[in-house]
This record gives sequence, structure tokens and C-alpha cells, in this order.
Amino acid sequence: MSNYEKELLAEELKLLKSANEILIYSYEGCEKIGIKEKYTFGELDKFEALTSRFARTSDIIIQKMFRLIDILELEEPGSVIDRINRAEKRGIINSAETFKEIRRLRNSIAHEYIPSAIEGMFRKVLKLTPYVIECAEKLEDYCKKLMEKSN
Repeated sequence: MSNYEKELLAEELKLLKSANEILIYSYEGCEKIGIKEKYTFGELDKFEALTSRFARTSDIIIQKMFRLIDILELEEPGSVIDRINRAEKRGIINSAETFKEIRRLRNSIAHEYIPSAIEGMFRKVLKLTPYVIECAEKLEDYCKKLMEKSN
């Protein structure tokens, strides 16, 4: 791995770490609120922030980190599903199926406008956020080992 590639990987890890920290903050706040039939405007704001941060962090993981690791490990570029499946084979994620669900939820977040669907979305985000957080942490370990191997 060249110095440029190491710097690029370190920069992407820094971005992921920052996104994951704010995701954890939002998740902890929304977990305390829980799922309800009716939310205050303040609670809705907190869940809106969580869903946005969930989508952003999962994008960084799937679109940036998984893709970059594929490039660095000389894998042929492929689809999102290919990247997720390879991440499972590498041990970065425990379940490709869970990450496919995360990707589908991320796409729903970007396009959901129906108020009645919001509660279901909040429920799914609360359920899946721990997997995103765990993956971000595993990615940091995996990338550090990858950089060490190239020395």
C-alpha cells in the first residue's frame, strides 16, 4: 500500500469515526425517548437527526469504506451487494443480510414522506443502529491491520 493510499484510508477512517460518534450520541438520546404513538416536536427533531445520521454513517461505510477496501485489496469493483458480501467474508460485518436491510432502510429514509410510516422507520433505525456502530468500530480495527500488513 502506497503512502497516498494509507493517507486516503486514514482520512476516510477519520470521517467515519466522526460520523459514528455523532450517531452514537443521537442513538442514545432516541433510545431514551423510545417508540411512541405521538412525539413532541423536540422528540421528532431528535429522531430526524438520528435517521439522517444513520443514513450518512451507513453511506460512509458502504459507499466509501467498503469500496476503498475493495480497491486496496485489488478486488474488482462491484455492486453494493458485492461490497456487502465481501465485507461479511472479511469479518467486518456479521451478517450481509442485516447490512442489506440497513441499505434498504437508508434508501427509505431518503424517500419517505408519509407521516404514518415514520414510526415504523424510527423503530427500524433504533433496531439497526447498533449494527452500524459496531461495523464502524470493526472497520477501524480492520483498516489498522491492513495498514500494518503493508509496512
